[in-house]
Amino acid sequence: MSYRAVYQDIGIRDYKTVWDYQEELFTRLVSEKISQNDNSGGNGEYTPGTLIFVEHPHVYTLGKNGSENNLLLDALQLKIKEAGFFRTNRGGDITYHGPGQVVGYPIFDLNRMGLSLREYIHCLEEAIIATLREFGLKGSRLTGATGVWLDPDIAGRARKICAIGVKASRYVTMHGFAFNVNTDLSYFGYINPCGFTDKGVTSLKSELGAVQDIDMAKQIIRKSLQNVFDLTWV
Repeated sequence: MSYRAVYQDIGIRDYKTVWDYQEELFTRLVSEKISQNDNSGGNGEYTPGTLIFVEHPHVYTLGKNGSENNLLLDALQLKIKEAGFFRTNRGGDITYHGPGQVVGYPIFDLNRMGLSLREYIHCLEEAIIATLREFGLKGSRLTGATGVWLDPDIAGRARKICAIGVKASRYVTMHGFAFNVNTDLSYFGYINPCGFTDKGVTSLKSELGAVQDIDMAKQIIRKSLQNVFDLTWV
């Protein structure tokens, strides 16, 4: 059965503001499930999920089990780079968000969608792989890691184009993915991305050799998510 969701492209917003907004939507959905004692899906009316697309000013975020040793800048250097830093409640290690990157935050009820958390992450990856296909690129998974990669099985060539880190409680999700379109990749040089020291990072711009239309990229990602998750926009 199709899952109803609201799509919101909120432009460029600072990380903390959007994190707080996610928490508001997440808490509302979780509270509704608790009040209805509805943890097994079911039929009837329900509050739609929300898919947020946003670009952030320069910021590094660290997952709850990540190591600050993977941030290679001190407080003064962060200030010079005009970059923020947040320790978050998502999974995964450290990553970078910045202009030219499409960040997607799905606040979805996985019970309603009939998905486990593992299946949900797999579907996020599948949607990005489908998106890359539209650009003539072959995205793949890397064994033992989340996200979407190019050439993951070629020594010295593996490079991540989309990071994924989520939080889930009572099968409601928040946080999500970060897809590099025209991202300034130099900012990844100040971290060990996702905790890796031996793998690279890339973007559509880098792979295709030209600046990409980020609005078109958003449309393709949105359509891919709609197809993979069987979403109905409301």
